[in-house]
Amino acid sequence: MTPDVQSGLFAGAGALRAQYDATDWSATPLGPVSGWTPALRAALGVVNGTRFPATLLWGDEHVLLYNEPYAEMIRDKHPGALGRPCVEVFPEAMADIGPLLDRVSGSGEATWSQDVLLPLSRAGFVEDCWFTWSYSPVRGADDSIEGVLDIAVETTPLVLARRRSELVARLVSALQDAESDREVVERTEVVLATSPDLLEVRVTAGAAPGAGLTVDPVTDRVQGTPCRVQVLQRHPRARPRHLAARLSPRLPLDAGYTEFVRAVAAAFGSAFDSTAAAASERAISEALQRSLLTQPITGPALEVAVRYEPASELAQVGGDWYDCYPLPDGAVAMMVGDVAGHDQTAAAAMGQLRNLARGVTYSADVWRPSQVLQDLDLAMHGLGMEEVATAVVAVLEDLGPQGQLVHWASAGHPPPLLRTADGAVQLLDPQPGLLLGLDPSAHRLDHEVLLAPGDLLLLYTDGLVERRDAGIDEGLDWLVETVRAHAGAGPEALCAVLLEQARTHDDDQVLLAVRACP
Repeated sequence: MTPDVQSGLFAGAGALRAQYDATDWSATPLGPVSGWTPALRAALGVVNGTRFPATLLWGDEHVLLYNEPYAEMIRDKHPGALGRPCVEVFPEAMADIGPLLDRVSGSGEATWSQDVLLPLSRAGFVEDCWFTWSYSPVRGADDSIEGVLDIAVETTPLVLARRRSELVARLVSALQDAESDREVVERTEVVLATSPDLLEVRVTAGAAPGAGLTVDPVTDRVQGTPCRVQVLQRHPRARPRHLAARLSPRLPLDAGYTEFVRAVAAAFGSAFDSTAAAASERAISEALQRSLLTQPITGPALEVAVRYEPASELAQVGGDWYDCYPLPDGAVAMMVGDVAGHDQTAAAAMGQLRNLARGVTYSADVWRPSQVLQDLDLAMHGLGMEEVATAVVAVLEDLGPQGQLVHWASAGHPPPLLRTADGAVQLLDPQPGLLLGLDPSAHRLDHEVLLAPGDLLLLYTDGLVERRDAGIDEGLDWLVETVRAHAGAGPEALCAVLLEQARTHDDDQVLLAVRACP
């Protein structure tokens, strides 16, 4: 082939023209340009005429001839790849692309590969890359397959962006209902353990060495380069933390990678802010609740114990209460109740309702428990209280040596429990009545039971017996059996046992136990 013909053959190579002209083609498996077949010359024209990354893999050794976009895609492999066999240029990828090339060269069947991972050493290290490409046969004049045309597009940025956004979404989802700092740390480390972009992840107390992402100055292409990223937290009570991890040794630290790491840190930073805010709200609610739950005042004929245990979940402190106080005629009023809701609003409503109940009971001409509940319902309605609550009211009338006569009524509350001096246990379980706050005209019923000397009466809220994985009947059965198993326990000891052995702590727990003194 004359220089003019060769010059025309390589004219479309653009910025690669100098490399094509300088290559000693006679030293390559293709031989001198003058011996190139018409199919090769035509195919090279197609490659240099497209703006997509394209290469020819020619002959039995799949010698590379490619265009400028392809050279940009293979980076450091150019210009040494030009005119060399594929196995010498891409040894790290031959396990994946070799069988495809053989299939096209042997059968003439074109291939299509989409978003396939190919390891490439094109920037000084073996890098994870993804490509979409097609191998097509190039036939000569006799219809034999002389080479393979490869049209390729790198999709690494898209694949990584999709993978990383999905991981951040999983992390946000996992953390959205975390209720403590410990849960945030545990869930973060579990989710990130599945990420190939962050290795050996740890959430560490204290600030990072610098703002944003800090990377070890010595790159580790075997284990992954250590890095630390500051966790951005806005709540004033949130403790400083940072994320310690190793970056993938098979990915470059580009802008997308940096943004991903910061997004991860921001996700669990927001979760820490949420738990700090919930802890603050819990502390306020619990302080308010405890300030209102004063110690009981009783006479010498009664032994009384009370307990208030806030929920284990940060958001569940709410509206449970107890009360115990003497009435003007010497009787003793007792009440346990539960305002619907679990937040500061419920705690505040609990205080208002408890004080209303005290006033209604203490000032009433007749302290029948049913009348107390009805008057309380009317007061709630008249004062515009929109809360709904359950309650049980008991008034203990001293009968002297016979013990105490308990008058009681319930507004949708779990049944009181009676343990007699001989160890028998029963739930006082008539119709519980309508909840407070629904209908101020609802008719309420009174009940009576004798609390003989040594007998014990237990009032409690549903947090003691309700469980997420079982119905309330199972919880009530557990309560009866536990009280029966501790027949000799006094009010203080029984309350301690019940709180210790309760299988759940999802809600507030209030207990009021009273025993008639012998």
